[in-house]
Amino acid sequence: MNVFALSGLTALATAFTLTAGPTAPVTVTATVETPAVYDDEAGGNADADDPAVWVDPRNPGRSIVIGTLKEAGLDVHRLDGRRLQHIAAPPAPHEDAEPGRFNNVDIVYGFELDGEKTDLALVSDRGRDRVRAYAIDPVAVAAGRPPLTDVTAAGAAPVFAADETEVHDQRTAYGLTAFSDDDDAYVVVSRREETRLRLLRLKDDDGRVAYETEDTLDLPSTFTLPDGTDWSPCADPGENPQVEGMAVDLEEHVLYAAQETVGLWRIGLDDEKFEDPELIDRVREYGTPWTYDAEEEEECALDTDDDPGFGGEHLSADAEGVTVYHAEDGTGYVLASSQGDDTFAVYAREGDNDYLGSFAVTDGATDGVQHSDGSTVVNVPLGRAFPKGLLVTHDGEDTPADGDREGTGFKFVRWDAVAGAFPQPLTVDTDSFDPRDAD
Repeated sequence: MNVFALSGLTALATAFTLTAGPTAPVTVTATVETPAVYDDEAGGNADADDPAVWVDPRNPGRSIVIGTLKEAGLDVHRLDGRRLQHIAAPPAPHEDAEPGRFNNVDIVYGFELDGEKTDLALVSDRGRDRVRAYAIDPVAVAAGRPPLTDVTAAGAAPVFAADETEVHDQRTAYGLTAFSDDDDAYVVVSRREETRLRLLRLKDDDGRVAYETEDTLDLPSTFTLPDGTDWSPCADPGENPQVEGMAVDLEEHVLYAAQETVGLWRIGLDDEKFEDPELIDRVREYGTPWTYDAEEEEECALDTDDDPGFGGEHLSADAEGVTVYHAEDGTGYVLASSQGDDTFAVYAREGDNDYLGSFAVTDGATDGVQHSDGSTVVNVPLGRAFPKGLLVTHDGEDTPADGDREGTGFKFVRWDAVAGAFPQPLTVDTDSFDPRDAD
């Protein structure tokens, strides 16, 4: 077990400085949206959260977007936003157990399953504390048929829980990201209401996907501020600052992890082990004192009047969805959702991950994006609609509303629209990186 001690964080928490960048977010608009889903009985308790893009090897314009819906499972969409398939979350195995609840999703290409190279959609099942695996059938995609098939091993064990009682407590698999290294495939999974990350290696179990633990990392829950005082983020009693949004730099094997009420971490992955974490940006609320109202509101409240000013300038809690845009020679960008102010922060992929600016997805052909959780970016051309790449973001407030129903969904944004919105345009590089051949 690799446990990052609090004493090792002190210098990081007090020494690093943030690179100044543009202060006002630029704006872009989406060109496609998925149909709104609703977190009520009529809507099947569907609550959109995190997307992943599978790139079709023969016809990239036929690629699909897979999105998690929490209690409602998964939806699979074409690039025009139309739904191609719906997969329900698994039911509870017995009356005292929890049903499935799908949180995050990512893609691995070419995993050898039962002797065949198989593309997989991997999902964190928060309800059952498992990683679920779905084989993606390119022939079915081409024919317009549902392409995902569950290939999870029947004996797949809980990722974190020791037994069913712990599964019931729901401190379970939460965020997820995936990557390949030569012939092996891995997922990193975070734990709900804890700081723990776990690195799992995928295994072929008689033609089904299983996994085993390679390493574990505990991020800090308490931080030493520049004035020498200790601070923990605002939380309900017994909860620790969790991670959800994560992405791996697929060439450099670096994990970027958003600890929601803390900031954005950079963590090397060397020889299937976690290296020491580096906090590259803090949320604005970092270091702010808080109180918990245990009697009336039963919630944590920040004391912003006494904010000591130790927070960052670019992320408003919660720090959420993270994705990496790969460009030539290690260049490109790390994008992180600043959920508290409905923007996305952009950092350089290389060097010290300098902050380069922020953008917001505003009303246009579709409505804008608010309270975004997951996001993913693809650099390669995806047909006529997205000839310079695609950014997909979760939208936590789909409008116009359907009466009192709260809708969520996903927005599709041309990458060249994002790149061109900046005063100094971001890179558009469709040639130097192929997500299907990343390792």
